[in-house]
Amino acid sequence: MGFFELLAQSMPLFLMGMRLTLELSFVSLAIAMVIGIIASLMGMSSVPLFRAINRTFVAIIRGTPLLVQGYFIYFGLTGVLGIRMTAFTAGVIALSLNAGGYMSEIFRGGIQAVDPGQTEAARSLGLSKSQTTWRIVIPQAIRICIPSVVNQWCITIKDTSIISVLGLAELTKMGSQIIARTFRSFEVWIMVGILYFIVIYLLTVLARIVERKVSLD
Repeated sequence: MGFFELLAQSMPLFLMGMRLTLELSFVSLAIAMVIGIIASLMGMSSVPLFRAINRTFVAIIRGTPLLVQGYFIYFGLTGVLGIRMTAFTAGVIALSLNAGGYMSEIFRGGIQAVDPGQTEAARSLGLSKSQTTWRIVIPQAIRICIPSVVNQWCITIKDTSIISVLGLAELTKMGSQIIARTFRSFEVWIMVGILYFIVIYLLTVLARIVERKVSLD
């Protein structure tokens, strides 16, 4: 069997795996953005408890591998609580918390990079602290954070390959199944790598377009 014949036969499985990879990535990233913003605000809060929660959360995420986090949620947590959870749900939770922890620090840096004069001007115009934060500071911080956020998005998409150990038939898992059937590991992993590269490259190009548009605005 030639390379292109192998590609033609394997493409339906690759596309199924890619679809699950994208679903897992985008759902997780949407949740991670919310977690990151909330956690970053807690980290800069004047309430000591909120700051302590943020520091603990970020320390746990940074200090433990994603693989361990996925195993803990899917096997450990469900065993202790006696609940049933699908591998997709466990994967989303693990990826969301992991990416959210890193985005928390990205957003914190972005918020701190906003000129304090913007806050002072907004307060002088009569805006409340919460209005100033969400209408003035957060939009500017997100603009500053775009390159770092996109980098984290790329990392999270690639991290879905780690979550395949939970049994999810995403792209990497599909590649393993094709290899088990065809014994063509060299060619299959090249295909898997190319598909990941295409998705990451398109995301990077889109992010650059958005970044240029935002900077012009």
